[in-house]
Amino acid sequence: MKRELRVILMASTALSAPMAVAQEPFELEAITVEGASYETEGTDSYKSGLISVGEKAAMTPREVPQSTTVITRKQIEDGGYTSLETAVADAPGLIVLNNDEGRSSLFSRGFEFDYLYYDGLPAPVSSIYGTQPDLAMMDHIEVLKGPSGLFIGTGSPAGSINMRLKQANRTDPGGYVTSTVDSNGRGRVEADYGGALNKDGTLRGRAVLAYADGDGFVDKQENGVKLGYATLAWDIAPTTTATLSFSRMERDIAPYNGLPTYADRSLIWIDPSATTAADWNRFDNEVTDVVAAVEHRFDGGGRLKFSARKSWQSGDFLYAWAGSAAAADNTVSRLEWLAREFDHNNLALDLHAELPFVLGGWDGIAIVGADLQHNTSTYRSAGGVFNGSWDLDNWDVSGLGAPTYTYGPATRTETDSKGLYTQIRLKPVEELTLLGGARLSWHELTSRTAGSSTVSTVEANGQVTPYAGVTYDISPTTTLYASYTEIFQPQSNLDAAGNVLKPMEGRQFEIGAKASLANGLDVSGAIFQLDHVNRALAVPATTYFEAQGKVRVKGAEIEVAGEINDNLHLSGGYTYTFTEYLNGPSSGTIFSTFTPRHLFKLSLEYDVTEGRLEGWSFGGHLTAMTGFSSRGVEAPGYSVLDLAAKKKLNETTDLRIAVSNVFDKDYYSRVGATTVFNFRGEPRTLDISLTKRF
Repeated sequence: MKRELRVILMASTALSAPMAVAQEPFELEAITVEGASYETEGTDSYKSGLISVGEKAAMTPREVPQSTTVITRKQIEDGGYTSLETAVADAPGLIVLNNDEGRSSLFSRGFEFDYLYYDGLPAPVSSIYGTQPDLAMMDHIEVLKGPSGLFIGTGSPAGSINMRLKQANRTDPGGYVTSTVDSNGRGRVEADYGGALNKDGTLRGRAVLAYADGDGFVDKQENGVKLGYATLAWDIAPTTTATLSFSRMERDIAPYNGLPTYADRSLIWIDPSATTAADWNRFDNEVTDVVAAVEHRFDGGGRLKFSARKSWQSGDFLYAWAGSAAAADNTVSRLEWLAREFDHNNLALDLHAELPFVLGGWDGIAIVGADLQHNTSTYRSAGGVFNGSWDLDNWDVSGLGAPTYTYGPATRTETDSKGLYTQIRLKPVEELTLLGGARLSWHELTSRTAGSSTVSTVEANGQVTPYAGVTYDISPTTTLYASYTEIFQPQSNLDAAGNVLKPMEGRQFEIGAKASLANGLDVSGAIFQLDHVNRALAVPATTYFEAQGKVRVKGAEIEVAGEINDNLHLSGGYTYTFTEYLNGPSSGTIFSTFTPRHLFKLSLEYDVTEGRLEGWSFGGHLTAMTGFSSRGVEAPGYSVLDLAAKKKLNETTDLRIAVSNVFDKDYYSRVGATTVFNFRGEPRTLDISLTKRF
C-alpha cells in the first residue's frame, strides 16, 4: 500500500525581527510512504504484506504458524494465468492432476482440496463439475498447507485455498483490456474498469468481463469460458464498509479424458495431440455467485464482520473416452461414455468479532464467531459402452453417433453444517505470541435417490476441533513457529453394531521459521507430520468396517517470495513429501502415489530499467519433479522450462510474448489407470498478449 504525504512549510523573517511576518506557503514534493496491504494489485510484487487464509483477520505471514503461499496479481499477469489450476500449478508444494480447464484436481501434502474460499467464505468443489473460477475477477490467491479446521470444521486435510476477489478500491476511473492468442488457436479477451460512483468517492464500483474460446493441444479438445463480474463498495461511515459482488461464469468445453496405457500398464509415447474423444463430446455449466459483507471497525482496534455467499451451479455433459487398454498396434476395442446433469446450490454465512483485550498485563486478541453452510446437490446420470476398434495413431470416430439415453433416477443430497469457534492470541512479551482455539461443529448429510425409500444419513454432533500455535520473534525480521491443527470428515461406513464410524481426522504438527530479508525477500522453512486417522478398514469375511486405518504424511519445504532488488522478482520452493499407510492390508506402502517425493518450482521476472533494453522484462518458470504413479501406472519425473518477455510499448501499453515448454519436453503430467486419465504434458506453445491500461 502506498500513500502520499505532503508537507507544507511557512517561511518567516529573521528571528531578530520584533514579529515574524508569515510569507506565502510552499509545498515540498510528495513523499511516498509504503506499508503492508492486503490487496496485491498495483504493488508490483511477488509477495503480499498481509494474508487471511486460515484466519479471520488479515495479518502478516509471520503471524500465521503454518506454511503459506501467495500468488499475487503481478504473478498472475506475469505468468499469463487465467484459471485457478494454471496458477497453483506453479505454487510450491501443490500438485495439479490436470484435466480440462476448470476440471483439474488440486492436491497438497497427499490430499485433494475439497473446498475453495471466496473472501474467506467456503464453497465445496468437485473437479468433475468444472466449477473452479476464472482468475479475471481475482486480486490474488492464498494457500495454507495442512489441516485448517478451526473456521470450517469438516474438510480435507490438504489445507485451504482462499481467493481474494477484486475490490472496488479506486476512486479515479481506470482499468485495462488484454487480448491474448496462442499457437493452439485459442483466443481470449479480458476487460476491467472501475472508479467512484459519487462525488466524494464513498461509493465505488468495478466491472470485469472475460471471454475465451478455441482449441487445446489435444485433437477435438476445446475450452471456452465467459465471465461477468461486478462489485460495489460503500463506505457507510468512516468506520463501516459494505461490499457486494456478483459473478456469472459459463464454461463451454469439448472434454477429453486422457489416453489409455498398454495392458502391461506401460505408457504410450505417441504424438501429444492424440485423443480418445468423440466428435459429440460436450460439457456445459453455469456458476452464479453473490458475495456480500458488512464490516464495522471500533475504536481501539476491534471489529465486527458479517459476510454471506450464495452460489448456484448447474450444467450437463456427455463425453466418451477409451474403455480398454491399448493393444500393441495402438488400437482400443471399447469406448465408454457418461452423461450427467447436475444442480448445486450453496449458502455460507459467517459472523465474527475481533476483540483486543489486556489480561494481567498481557496484550491479547480474541476472535469469536459462528458460521453456517447449507448445500443441496441433485444429479442424474446415464452411461454405457461402444465396442469396436479405434486407432490412437489415426483417430477416426466419424461413424460413431451420440448415444440415445434416458437418465436414471435423480439423487439428491443435502448437507447442513454449523459451528461456533474462538481463537485467542496472547502476548506475554512483545516477541512471543501464544495461540489457542477450538471449534464446536454440527454436521448432517442426507442423501436420497428418487423412487427409493432408503435415506442415507451421516451425522457428527458436537465435534470438537482444537487449534494451538506459538510464534517467537528471535529478531525484528525472523520468527520461529510451531502449530498443531486438526480437521474432520464424517464417513458413512458401518461398524459391527450397525453404527456409523466416527469421523476421520487429519492431525498435523508443524514447526518452522519465517523471515523478511532487508532486500524485500520473504523466506520460510518448515517440517511437518500429518496423520489421517479413523480411516475405514474392512473387517475380513464380513460387510463391516472398523475406524482403525491410519495414513502418515511427513516432509519438509523451503520457500522464497518477493524481490531480490527493485527489479528482480522471485518466487519458488522445494518440497519433500513422503506418504505411507501405517496399518491395514496396505501397511508400509505409499499412500499418495501421485505425489512426487521431490518437487521444485521457481519463477523469476527481471525488469530492465536502463540501457538499450530499457522497458523490457524477462522471466520464466521452472518445474522439476521426481516420478509418480497411479494404480500401477508409472510416470517418470520431468523438468519443464517456460520463458516470457514483456515490452512496455508506452506508458499504458504492454506486449507479452511467452513460450511454454521451451525445449518441447515429452512427458506425462498425470497418470490414472489403464483406460483413462493419462495426460500428456503440453508441448511447446507460443502465447502473445497485448494489454492497454487507461
